[in-house]
Amino acid sequence: MGTALPPHYADQEQIIAALRKLWSREHFNLERIEEMHRAVQVGGRYLALPVDDYEGMVTFAQRNAAWTQAAVDIGERAIHAALKKADLKVTDVDHLFFVTVTGIATPSIDARLVNRMGFRTDIKRTPIFGLGCVAGAAGTARAVDYLKGHPNEVAVVLSVELCSLTLQREDLSIPNIIATGLFGDGAAAVVLGGAARASASGPKVLATRSVFYKDTERIMGWDVVDGGFKIVLSAKVPALVREHIRGDVDSFLGSQRLRRQDIRHWVAHTGGPKVLDAFQAALELPPDALARSWSSLKETGNLSSASVLFVLNDLMTSGTTASKEHGLLLAMGPGFCSELVLFQC
Repeated sequence: MGTALPPHYADQEQIIAALRKLWSREHFNLERIEEMHRAVQVGGRYLALPVDDYEGMVTFAQRNAAWTQAAVDIGERAIHAALKKADLKVTDVDHLFFVTVTGIATPSIDARLVNRMGFRTDIKRTPIFGLGCVAGAAGTARAVDYLKGHPNEVAVVLSVELCSLTLQREDLSIPNIIATGLFGDGAAAVVLGGAARASASGPKVLATRSVFYKDTERIMGWDVVDGGFKIVLSAKVPALVREHIRGDVDSFLGSQRLRRQDIRHWVAHTGGPKVLDAFQAALELPPDALARSWSSLKETGNLSSASVLFVLNDLMTSGTTASKEHGLLLAMGPGFCSELVLFQC
């Protein structure tokens, strides 16, 4: 695995100060708005651009052009970091999966990386747009599905999310105000080998499951407006977690002849304090089970699809895992849906 963060950092108080002028146009109780930012428990975020540069990003075209350039830069860094750990070269990669929900480009970012990084010309590419926060887990699961049919191949899953470049300055709704306090920028890459390429030791994906919740399209997503991507973010997300996730997890683990008590490592998407609390309560987890997710939320914010991969990378590089221990990666996102990935250390 490899991760990469943009070079610019702002703590939460700097971001609040930069946004205060916008909020004052419609909201008279600025102290309440500022407290909403602080309530998401994010200490600061890494940003694609310096804070002062966002004021000049007026149109969607400007923001998307900045996204395209930054996505290639940060994506390249994440892939190089992951391949180095795997002791592989760019030319060893057979299939590149690319996930994002924060910008659009045709040719897609994966195509630009093929040219820039020197991937083979017969590389297969699968760009995936629109899965949002669940895409890091979903992209990993789809790569695993692919490798079952191509056991001699190597796949890379790349997630790049530059949430700051979706800023909607004219949207002064509560969901957008929460989003500007919660979401950050980052990229993560996962290198996966088919069964014939796998080593005798080391982490393995054992099984995956997708769950779709019918008639929940307005829970999370984008409305595409003249200014770009306008956030759809329902307050019902924690309730959906509490309603569904325990049954989904128990059913999935049961199909693998496991129980929640058999899971040593829980890797949960950093959806925000209320979402993490809902995961903790619904799954009846020990107090420190989601400590890495909480830490990631504080240090970098919610990185959409990249977040759960940041947490997984933190676990895999921590030196705290033992051979054959089971872990569960779980994330939820637009659809509304969840993805579950069972792995073994």
